[in-house]
Amino acid sequence: MNRNKTDNFLNIIESNKGILYKVVNSYCRNNEDRKDLIQEIILQLWKSYDNYNETFKYSTWMYRISLNVAISFYRKENSRKRISNSLTTEIFDFSDTEIAEEKETNFGFLNQIISELNDLNKALMLLYLEEKSYKEISEIIGISETNVATKIGRIKGKLKKEFTQLKNK
Repeated sequence: MNRNKTDNFLNIIESNKGILYKVVNSYCRNNEDRKDLIQEIILQLWKSYDNYNETFKYSTWMYRISLNVAISFYRKENSRKRISNSLTTEIFDFSDTEIAEEKETNFGFLNQIISELNDLNKALMLLYLEEKSYKEISEIIGISETNVATKIGRIKGKLKKEFTQLKNK
């Protein structure tokens, strides 16, 4: 294996690790699932590293792969949870203290609402909250800029309505 290639890859991961943590935290609530997902994303990034298209920024490439892996992971995990025995799930379902505390804040309400969005809308909001331009979001997600703007506008309206309802409960 080429040492320079490995070093370059590790530098890219280190420089952009915030992307990985944001995606993983958006799709996983359980700490063990987060660890599994981070490993899977890094593995997929490594597998696709030789095919990296230099016309895109590394961050765009990483978001695209990370979101695709996270969405697949999330779907697999939801299928597994539906099949597993509910009694077993309840026994091992421990809530993280930080998540419980976070839900008491407005940020917690927003996270709760966003976590209930479908996969595409969740990815759009994650990138929007990262202050990515519609052009960058378009490149990462693979839909037109106009479609990005329309979807984000609708999601923001829905979030505002649900956020207000949650806060008033």
